Amino acid sequence: MSGIVAQAMSKFRLAVVQLHVSKVKADNLSRACRLVKEAAGQGAKVVILPECFNSPYGTGFFAEYAEKIPGESSQALSEAAKESGIYLVGGSIPEEDQGKLYNTCSVFGPDGHLLAKHRKIHLFDIDVPGKIRFQESETLSPGSNFTMFETPFCKVGVGICYDIRFAELAQIYAQKGCQLLVYPGAFNMTTGPAHWELLQRGRAVDNQVFVATASPARDESASYVAWGHSSVVNPWGEVITKAGPEEAVIYADIDLQYLSDVRQQIPITVQRRTDLYTVRPVLES
Repeated sequence: MSGIVAQAMSKFRLAVVQLHVSKVKADNLSRACRLVKEAAGQGAKVVILPECFNSPYGTGFFAEYAEKIPGESSQALSEAAKESGIYLVGGSIPEEDQGKLYNTCSVFGPDGHLLAKHRKIHLFDIDVPGKIRFQESETLSPGSNFTMFETPFCKVGVGICYDIRFAELAQIYAQKGCQLLVYPGAFNMTTGPAHWELLQRGRAVDNQVFVATASPARDESASYVAWGHSSVVNPWGEVITKAGPEEAVIYADIDLQYLSDVRQQIPITVQRRTDLYTVRPVLES
């Protein structure tokens, strides 16, 4: 690879679509595809959609909106990726497979082919007295695989929402060469202001990677109100772009040379005391 090409490949534009999600699946799909096309028109090479982008978020909705993959929603994403020639991280949808439901992210390449499928590993089961109780495990089953995919720019690791709280997952992705971690997620009005940005900045600075999150837009009338504020964080832990609560497309120009510079300046990747501790996968995928 020539120096000029390598330099060009070290930079790319990332877009995050913070979508307003309604109860009408067809509207969600058409709006998502329109905004993906808009993002590609602004030069984005990688586009990320939110968690549960085709369906309202809630245990009472998952079975009703669930689909197989391939199915209607994944087909729409495949066509959108191919039409725009981009890498599309398809947020997540409720997936039905052999009688079980999963919270699943599909990733498509510029040719429209399915590159990866991530089933949310850590289910969102929390109880904050007087504020929020939510139990994904009432209806969903957990995934059991690490999910990474290659682009001409860098390797990308995928998690969904609650997965971001587990630092080990991000560490394993970084060990395996991922320089960008993407987390479609729908934090709520309790956990959002408390932890959403903090967790993103933590994962980014701990692993010296870029972190991008895609939330649904805030809808005060929904049964589950998403925090919004989709963001991109750089390896120094700085938020380089952030949405408000409303529907929006945000952009970040990712510079992988900057990532290399940060790792050179603070060389934690070679300073770990692996003679004392290690984080490693039990199951390889």
